[in-house]
Amino acid sequence: MSDRLIRGLGVNDEVRIFALETTETVNEAVQRHGAYPTAAAALGRAMTATVVLGAMLKGEEKVTVTIEGGGPIGAIVTDANSKGEVRGYLKNPQVHFDLNEHGKLDVRRAVGTNGYLRVAKDIGLKDNFVGNVELVSGELGEDFSYYFYSSEQVPSIVALGVLVNPDNTIKAAGGLVIQVLPNATEETIDYLTEAASKMTPISKLIDEGMAPEEIVDVALGADNWRKLDEMPVEFKCTCSKERFLNAMASLEKEDIKEMIEEDGGAEATCNFCRNTIWIEKEELEELL
Repeated sequence: MSDRLIRGLGVNDEVRIFALETTETVNEAVQRHGAYPTAAAALGRAMTATVVLGAMLKGEEKVTVTIEGGGPIGAIVTDANSKGEVRGYLKNPQVHFDLNEHGKLDVRRAVGTNGYLRVAKDIGLKDNFVGNVELVSGELGEDFSYYFYSSEQVPSIVALGVLVNPDNTIKAAGGLVIQVLPNATEETIDYLTEAASKMTPISKLIDEGMAPEEIVDVALGADNWRKLDEMPVEFKCTCSKERFLNAMASLEKEDIKEMIEEDGGAEATCNFCRNTIWIEKEELEELL
């Protein structure tokens, strides 16, 4: 797995930087779900942004993102932890449209713009921290930028990109997030605004073979930032038979009895990884 995320500081240490490649990670999810190109681009952008949100956490903390824009792909759900492990799914993966007026995959049409982006952070407290914002674009980069500004009060540049091959595999995927720190001057904010207006699409830079470090070089200038650390990024699901059994324990007893009598057990499929697990009759009887 060659996907990775780097962290850094730039512009006199007045901004923090996250740059990442997620090509293999997104491809793993897309192949598991059989996603068509437009749906694949939406899922890939959401997963890439969620990796960054996870990288802002520590220890065993994790984050779950839900996007529901009223579009034909339905809800997108992704989650990640502080170790670069991410997974995701969308309700209707077989959605594709012609390219939009800019010659790009029409993610906005697939996602929709009449809905919300919700971020729930599990940081070990009794209740999760939940931030909820309306979708402002449906393209997702702008939507995550609006989330950071509105819910966390952190002005941010969020660039997300996914290129899809004709055979529905992922050609390139990744992202760049630059956030203004509290000590930033007006000059730095003006500099970032200008840099954002000139930014080359992230997917194009990755497709050209650029590493995350080189992407930051292009965005900010090679001498205008410094790398702090990096971590691998990968698709990883946390499903297990134990989790399925815990979920089934909340079912009505009559439903469990029906599974035992009619099917001699139960088949459970994970939404995130599409793996199927067979629950034996004896295991269901223990639940009763």
